[in-house]
Amino acid sequence: MRAVVTGVTGYVGGRLVPELLDAGFTVRAVSRNPARLDGREWVDDVERVAADVGDLDAVRAALEGADVAYYLVHSLGTGRTFEAVDRRNALTFARAARESGVGRIVYLGGLYPDVPEGDLSAHLASRKEVEEILLASGVPTAVLRAAVILGSGSASFEMMRYLTERLPAMTTPRWVDNRLQPIAIRDVLRYLVGAASIPSEESRGFDIGGPDVLTYREMMHRYARAAGLRRRLVVGVPVLTPGLSSLWVGLVTPVPSAIARPLVDSLQHEVVCREDDVRRFVPDPPEGLVGVDDAIELALARIHDGEVTTRWSSASVPGAPSDPLPTDPDWAGGSLYVDERRTVVEAPREVLWQVIEEIGGQGGWYSWSLAWQARGLLDRLAGGPGLRRGRRDEHRLRVDDVLDFWRVEAIEPGERLLLRAEMRLPGLAWLELRVDEAAAEVTDDDGGPVPEDATGPGRTYFAQRALFHPHGLAGQAYWWSVAPFHGIIFGSMQRNVAQEAERLAGRSAS
Repeated sequence: MRAVVTGVTGYVGGRLVPELLDAGFTVRAVSRNPARLDGREWVDDVERVAADVGDLDAVRAALEGADVAYYLVHSLGTGRTFEAVDRRNALTFARAARESGVGRIVYLGGLYPDVPEGDLSAHLASRKEVEEILLASGVPTAVLRAAVILGSGSASFEMMRYLTERLPAMTTPRWVDNRLQPIAIRDVLRYLVGAASIPSEESRGFDIGGPDVLTYREMMHRYARAAGLRRRLVVGVPVLTPGLSSLWVGLVTPVPSAIARPLVDSLQHEVVCREDDVRRFVPDPPEGLVGVDDAIELALARIHDGEVTTRWSSASVPGAPSDPLPTDPDWAGGSLYVDERRTVVEAPREVLWQVIEEIGGQGGWYSWSLAWQARGLLDRLAGGPGLRRGRRDEHRLRVDDVLDFWRVEAIEPGERLLLRAEMRLPGLAWLELRVDEAAAEVTDDDGGPVPEDATGPGRTYFAQRALFHPHGLAGQAYWWSVAPFHGIIFGSMQRNVAQEAERLAGRSAS
């Protein structure tokens, strides 16, 4: 069977592809920018296609010849217009699937309660509307409705994890005592793969959930027990509105308020499966469905072992820039500010590259940490990602990984790392870190010439370049307001990265 997967750079889509390949499917991965899939272990085993789900012609071409098409796209976190975006994209996809002769659509939606339409949260109401659009497409459709998905890197899991770890005592909204039926990511993936084989006469929605029904409060207590933490004191109060709750979640956890708000809104409802008909078509595994305790332990083990393959932040931040780098052939020109520094490092290039690739996250940025933290906090307050997204893997990077408030735009192992800023800025910004061969005409981190005799075995150049393309007067003002600090921030980063590489090289030699 040929499967077409949209949302392939997202949390679920990135994990579904290898599961489909293991099940014997031929997979076509659809992304607005297929280059973002570079570095995935499975990238050479799939066909990559460029298409935006809002472009009818492109989607129709991408779906040609598909036995099953997975719709794993949503606009969570795009702001107040996300319902309109989701509606438009779903209508486009439904039409394209019908016109290209797709055999079946599979959609992962949200589990919603049986309440009047106007009582649903905006997030769940939008998920329900997308479900109805796809079911009305004329193409056999299987909708899998899930509540909280538990897995390393999921937004719901990260929200619960950081709330529990960082707050030994907390006042919480009343929704912490609403019942819910979470499901482990591995069971979600099993249902998604199995849904491709549901008979064509079955076109409907299915509730999917794990074996446990519990409250959010109980789930936090179970997380604390699995993580070896003391039991948390959780006090529910009626005064915390969804808006205040999402701001509170945004400050305490890595999940920004724009994404936390719809998740929090949905938790106001009791979300428990009303039927389990999906088991007629996708039977339970011999060992049964994964319970909450096992799902938490599995997620913690993956985090501990550095095996988190995708995270909630895998998808791009809504509104993040995608303009070309100033050195690209299609660069449109305009003002460009550059801060460039190079330093001779008394260490082999592979050691210097190791330090560069491990930058950010828990390892920090090798410069004035207070300034980085302050900039991250300002970005959070402005609705940006801040520094709390961290990294997916503490030692290795791949294209499209998030790195605090940056995203990896390009990586040439052992040579070059290019980061694009996703913080809130009046312009576009990049940070490029390179390991260069010796060249006598380069300058050191203070702008002076590097002596020709600095070249030789065991010596490498660390090249660092920050670029900023301002938007309007605000962008100009921003650059000149922060320029005085570049000597401190980028200069110390240059020196400290070099010193760490030299330290590691000396330790290795001894």
